[in-house]
Amino acid sequence: MDIVIIGSGNVAAVLGRKFKAAGHTILQVYSRNASAASELAYELDSESTNYKSLLNKNADVYIVAVSDNAIQDVVDDFKLHGKVVAHTAASVPKEVLKDVTDHYGVFYPLQSLRKDMSSLPDVPVFFEGSDAVSKKKLEQLAHSIAKENVVEAGANERLKLHVAAVFVSNFVNHLYALTEDYCRKGGLDFKQLWPLIEETALRIKDISPKQSQTGPALRHDSDTIHKHLELLKDHPQLKNIYVLMTESIQGVR
Repeated sequence: MDIVIIGSGNVAAVLGRKFKAAGHTILQVYSRNASAASELAYELDSESTNYKSLLNKNADVYIVAVSDNAIQDVVDDFKLHGKVVAHTAASVPKEVLKDVTDHYGVFYPLQSLRKDMSSLPDVPVFFEGSDAVSKKKLEQLAHSIAKENVVEAGANERLKLHVAAVFVSNFVNHLYALTEDYCRKGGLDFKQLWPLIEETALRIKDISPKQSQTGPALRHDSDTIHKHLELLKDHPQLKNIYVLMTESIQGVR
């Protein structure tokens, strides 16, 4: 397919690379950030523009890969009648694009994406279309980069998925950040925890997280828990999280 990417950030960059690797042609990269658009377009063997009036009108699909709160402003004045246009946000309804074209939808990659990634990650895609034309085109595009890991999902399902993603990615990473800081202040090497982090993440591919839970909270090991809390008395934020997590683990049946 011939594709125009609207945006030049993390999602735009990684999807652009995935599309190119799948054999699609990136006709153009549009972004209000001219230098970022030019840099991404160069990588994708494409052209760039930061002028709405110069948007290429010959693509099959237009992917709007910008932040959630910027979508409406970015697509204002775009008129792409007869074209398929989709944004990549989980929590924004597809109808934000209804004045742009009759064939609009959502192309949501459920993955944490950064433009500085050294390799292209697996990217499950959840799509939604306003009509048969948009559904068919977006599903084909999704399968080209995600193989069989493609699901049609409406706004409510995507929002629920996004909540789940925040828990398993954003919140977990925040705990990593707090732990890294704790290790640094305590003269410990955070890298020594990497094997444990990797094993914990890999294990849940084989058994459910509930079944793989270990640790003093699960064992109701009050002596160890007390020692940990004493050690954390000078780290009130971590102590509060420790107590909350312990109570949550012990409350699971």
